[in-house]
Amino acid sequence: MKIASKSGEYPLWLIQKAPDPHLLEGMKGLLDRLSLHTVCEAALCPNQGQCFSSGTATFLIMGDVCTRNCSFCAIEKGHPLPLDPLEPENVARAVTTLKLKHVVITSVTRDDLSDGGASHFTGVIETIRLSNPDVVIEVLIPDLQGSLDALKTVAHSGTHVIGHNMETVPSLYASVRPKSNYRRSLEILRAIKSASPDLITKSGLMLGLGESKNEIIAVMKDLRSTGCDCLTLGQYLPPSLKHHPLVRYITPQEFDEYRTIGEELGFHCVFSAPSVRSSFRAAEMYQQVMSKRGQREA
Repeated sequence: MKIASKSGEYPLWLIQKAPDPHLLEGMKGLLDRLSLHTVCEAALCPNQGQCFSSGTATFLIMGDVCTRNCSFCAIEKGHPLPLDPLEPENVARAVTTLKLKHVVITSVTRDDLSDGGASHFTGVIETIRLSNPDVVIEVLIPDLQGSLDALKTVAHSGTHVIGHNMETVPSLYASVRPKSNYRRSLEILRAIKSASPDLITKSGLMLGLGESKNEIIAVMKDLRSTGCDCLTLGQYLPPSLKHHPLVRYITPQEFDEYRTIGEELGFHCVFSAPSVRSSFRAAEMYQQVMSKRGQREA
């Protein structure tokens, strides 16, 4: 199996079993009927077979075209269509049909919207809660252009977890996330905690884009300074030769070391492995954090 890079073949630890095509077709059929997208498909996530086979998915709202031009991402860039007013109801219907207990909602970045899509996120969350009051809701948000009002809208919407990914280290932002700002992303996580201290906050990094170990640890420390609860670390895999090049594969042993460092820094939960992505085993991560909170309150 080849990868779209100059780094040769996948190492053995990245090779996964091919998913059941019938399960993929069933999930895709449901999404098509409800005019929904998943980041699993749009971002070419290597775990989509595993997640779809267990009846879970990360819903991608506000369309499948992004207004940013991040060089690591497979999602289409350009001018998005207007928001679909039926999307909140359709997502809620999918949650009911799949009998989800934990749902993850993310979106493309919508710089064309005055609030970055915060009110649409809120509409989706509130609609899910009306028909599925017991489901745990997790959202992975873009930076909403740093608007504190927009952030407060989402923070007070009834979600249980808010994630915002740093993606990479500051020195690589110009080439990897040219329209984003490292400090602004940190302040987003800090502002969420300030607006709603009980919310679980979460962030993630891709490794293998050319960052150093010291840079990774520095970002982890910055995240802890915001009160960030959870961290995901995974291997970057370029979607094509047109995307940011893969510099190197990070070994499982290195990922284990970063997990240990993260736990020592005080993160409540750290998932660190080559196949980890932002919503990887999201329900398990949530339960781990809630269990630790319960132990502290006891």
